[in-house]
Amino acid sequence: MVAKTKKQTGKSPATQTDRDRSPLVSPPGKSNVRRPGREGKVFNSTHSNGLSGIRHKLGLTPSAAAKLGITLLLAALTGYLHWYHLTQLFENDRHFSHLSNLEKEMAFRTEMGLYYSYYKTIIEAPSFLDGLHMVMNDRLTEHPLVINTLKRFNLYPEVVLASWYRMYTGVMGYFGIPTKMCWSINRGEGLTPVDSCEGMGDPAYFYVACVFLLNGMMMSIFFMYGSYLSGSRLGGVITTLCFFFNHGESTRVMWTPPLRESFAYPFLVLQMLLLTYILRTRNPSRTAMVALGISNLCFMLPWQFAQFVLLTQVASLFASYILGYLAAAKMQSILVTHMITLGVCFVLMFGNSMLLTSFYASSLVSIWVIIAMRERFAQVFRQGIVIWVMQGLAWVGSTVLLKFLLSTVLGASDDAHISGLIKSKFTSYKDFHTLMYTCAAEFDFMELETPVRYLKTLLLPINVLVVALIAGRTIQDIVRCLRHGEKTLAKTEDADEAAGSEIAAKGELVYHSLQLVAFAVLAILIMRLKLFLTPHMCIMASLICSRQLFGWIGEKFKQHTVVFAVLAIMAIQGMTNLQAQWAIIGEFSNLPQEELLDWIQENTRPNAVFAGAMPTMASVKLSTGRPIVNHPHYEDAGLRERTKLVYSMYSRMSGETVKRNLMKLGVEFFILEDSWCTRRTRPGCSMPEIWDIEDPQNVGKTPLCTHISRNSRPHFTTVFSNDIYKVLKVPKATKDLR
Repeated sequence: MVAKTKKQTGKSPATQTDRDRSPLVSPPGKSNVRRPGREGKVFNSTHSNGLSGIRHKLGLTPSAAAKLGITLLLAALTGYLHWYHLTQLFENDRHFSHLSNLEKEMAFRTEMGLYYSYYKTIIEAPSFLDGLHMVMNDRLTEHPLVINTLKRFNLYPEVVLASWYRMYTGVMGYFGIPTKMCWSINRGEGLTPVDSCEGMGDPAYFYVACVFLLNGMMMSIFFMYGSYLSGSRLGGVITTLCFFFNHGESTRVMWTPPLRESFAYPFLVLQMLLLTYILRTRNPSRTAMVALGISNLCFMLPWQFAQFVLLTQVASLFASYILGYLAAAKMQSILVTHMITLGVCFVLMFGNSMLLTSFYASSLVSIWVIIAMRERFAQVFRQGIVIWVMQGLAWVGSTVLLKFLLSTVLGASDDAHISGLIKSKFTSYKDFHTLMYTCAAEFDFMELETPVRYLKTLLLPINVLVVALIAGRTIQDIVRCLRHGEKTLAKTEDADEAAGSEIAAKGELVYHSLQLVAFAVLAILIMRLKLFLTPHMCIMASLICSRQLFGWIGEKFKQHTVVFAVLAIMAIQGMTNLQAQWAIIGEFSNLPQEELLDWIQENTRPNAVFAGAMPTMASVKLSTGRPIVNHPHYEDAGLRERTKLVYSMYSRMSGETVKRNLMKLGVEFFILEDSWCTRRTRPGCSMPEIWDIEDPQNVGKTPLCTHISRNSRPHFTTVFSNDIYKVLKVPKATKDLR
């Protein structure tokens, strides 16, 4: 393989600072500083009068401005380090810069390839609007249906990146500036050489570079979040170091850039930082609420599962309200912001019914009604535990009732598999679609090794200590409240209105603790969701620098000494984890799939219809542009039934039955993979065993895929085969089958 000299891909974008607040460098509870406009530009100015004028506009003293500058500088540094870390891990794992265009596309497996295919469609279209029309009237993804993929698949990131790519290449082309460098790569082993391109003018390179830049900016916000919550820049350092030390448990963006969470999670971090500011501030401005709504929207638009995360957030806030840590007026303002965001998202997603029929939407309405009826609750129930419990029960009951009522009225069943998945976690319930999820490791319960890894880096012990201290103080408040009854509750409301009050400060910590518990429950039930738990544990770890919680250690010097001692112990395992990541050296290669895709391009019509395993179908659509009938985006009820028909090839049904299923779908070629017939992640999880749940009358028979792998006749004809794939030609459907 030839050596390549990397070229610079441009400057990292400036860290976003237009929503930062001076409390980043102020003591906790101090909220009387005016909202700055664009602090990031202050320190780029060299004109002393301009600097002084902006500082006065922000209401900052020279020392406060200097502290803010240091905070932003450290935030930018952590963002750059994370961007560099992600870029190097991705390159080391796949040698991405040396891959051909086809190999780069094959590297985006499963749903990653599906999402990237729409980005490719838009950039290759005659114009941006033509490309947008093509993805909104897609005829390839679920043949013969015409679907709006922008509505179905949360594709706004691809639309935005494609528009940026077209503008970038257009401007660079106009000025005659080269945007990429290409080489001929000798792959050895008798393989033909391939052309490999590197630079922002390469579509795949541009795509992953933008993802990594966004997640670099996320780390900058993460640092500011930890600093703001703890009231100390050292807290921001703790947060970012915890993230790096537990990087493999905190994110997977370096391995899977196109996944929806890669685009959505950075905006959740921003949203939670803004929410923390709102909880801490006496009277948050309309600008702060608008910023919260925009970050909410940017989190929801790219990811269909964002609603479940926001449900836990609303539930945690409601629990804080019930306990008296959050004023009714502020809670209602936050709810209104969520409702408006949900409505805007519903419109931008072209009326996606999953949003309105979600538990999140029902929960917003339920909590609003409960708060509006708080006086009635106070009249009917005794103050204290009774009214708290009744409000909680009213929320659960009304949310569930409203959700199923809306689902029935709107006829929505796309999220029915989620209910089945949750049911399977607590009972012995299982069906075909549930097993398709739970047999995948990322949807199984959290593995025991995960908390052990948290333990080795001290992340778990620190969080247990922090939460225990917050819980202890909360219990003291509850006991005091129960003793004094209504008077204490009234004081709580008044105290919440006082800037920097003790109750408001405690309420902020109570919310974060409840949110941590909610994320822990999600992660335990579904291992994939530890990607929310681990970063939030890193945020909570910053509180060891909080004077409010750990002032009992002694003066600030003593506390910092303890913090640095803890950091030193954390670094022992943390550096081992980082070195293990840096030691990952690989090179992407998938010759059997490359042979398959080349054969499809050369030997089938452009409108030939394919079916097969979901991950493979994404690659077929991306790299050959052929119509497919099923794909990896499993959140649609109709698609789940289509996939079930396609996967009957791996059941014990007769060949005639399976052939008729495929003919009804209009399939011309089926791609058979022997591994799907024999692979078994654990007992009960091979495809034939999954089918035994749905097709008990054929239990004990030899799976059809086993017969077909030996001899495809008389039902199908083998037209291509290699070590991994076998392409079966399906007979044409007659009119009665259609």
